[in-house]
Amino acid sequence: MAQIVLDNVDKVYPGNVTAVDQLSLEIKDGEFMVLVGPSGCGKSTALRMIAGLEEISGGTLSIGDRVVNDLPPKNRDIAMVFQNYALYPHMTVEQNLAFGLKLRKTPKSEINQRVQEAARMLGLEGYLKRKPAALSGGQRQRVAMGRAIVREPQAFLMDEPLSNLDAKLRVQMRASLNQLHSELGVTTVYVTHDQIEAMTLGDRVAVLRDGRLQQVDTPKNLFNRPVNLFVAGFIGSPAMNFVEARLEREGDGARLEFADHRLQLPMETLRERPELREYLGRQLVLGVRPSDFDDAELSNHDLGYMDVTADVTEELGTEINVIFSVNAPPLQHEDAVALAADAAGDGDDAEAAALPLQGDKSVFTARVNPRSSVRPGEPVRLSVDTRHLHFFDLTSGLAIGHPQNVGAAATAQAAHAS
Repeated sequence: MAQIVLDNVDKVYPGNVTAVDQLSLEIKDGEFMVLVGPSGCGKSTALRMIAGLEEISGGTLSIGDRVVNDLPPKNRDIAMVFQNYALYPHMTVEQNLAFGLKLRKTPKSEINQRVQEAARMLGLEGYLKRKPAALSGGQRQRVAMGRAIVREPQAFLMDEPLSNLDAKLRVQMRASLNQLHSELGVTTVYVTHDQIEAMTLGDRVAVLRDGRLQQVDTPKNLFNRPVNLFVAGFIGSPAMNFVEARLEREGDGARLEFADHRLQLPMETLRERPELREYLGRQLVLGVRPSDFDDAELSNHDLGYMDVTADVTEELGTEINVIFSVNAPPLQHEDAVALAADAAGDGDDAEAAALPLQGDKSVFTARVNPRSSVRPGEPVRLSVDTRHLHFFDLTSGLAIGHPQNVGAAATAQAAHAS
């Protein structure tokens, strides 16, 4: 096992196209690190640079105690698992598992031992004599992982290995990956565009956008304390709701005003985030997680309310998603537009992707109790847990009061004052 350190690593393609921009990231020995972000954010390129499949344009990359910038892939002591399995179709499962070891001239007894052990861990004992064509997608991916395991490398690199599987298999394979990492403890770098995979697998998660690292932290901290609008909107499903709001003083506390809604801000929030006082009497971006709503008739707290009309309801069994419009224009910050473009699956047409479903209104999603009687077209009072609201600077998109933004916030305040 070994730590992997990227120090201001760049990747620039011909034509001055920057895929990875000064990426600095320390992956600890034995850590499961997930790189996540929208298509084209540079996550797969970063992984391929670690593997040695892409040359590094600048910076330093270390695996263990060695700088590997110019080291060929075969000498880096890593094993990679690809999206498309990359199995030899004419070989049996056993032969596929053993192939890399045979190339290294590993003794036959050791090959047999490692193959049997990997097959046991992955539940492949009964499939060793089959060829890939006789296996399901999930079984093929387990063989691909087994081929990496038998090599006993310093690190595993995985490039969207579950994306070809159906939803049920992905859940099962995520559980298998968690068990494997617990058992093997090998440093793992895992690339995915699926933020649910990222949140369920990673010890830490690194969020990338346009080749730049936005935030790296535990899944819980990414969800609860995103550093900016982009991370806040990318992490979480359904996505965080955003709207431009005005923060006004009210007695010893404050209130938020947007469209025809008013929300009281708990005094504890101002105490915990004193930076918000600088925004009294000013516009900011308000973020509300869908999970911080509920049907007021079924909620147990009395913190804030929004009276809305349900446009669409999605009954999912364990909860109901209530989609409704807010009489305020959709947020036009570049981060919000980028998120809308990614959600639409068309990064080349961000403006079209950002068009709202309700004309010039914002579209919100609330996740409410499955016992709610809410129906499309009917009014509903939603409770809002105002203790967990998120606030962002309207210009920079940075989270107000986040420790990582202290210096940047001071600069933004100075610019505003001038």
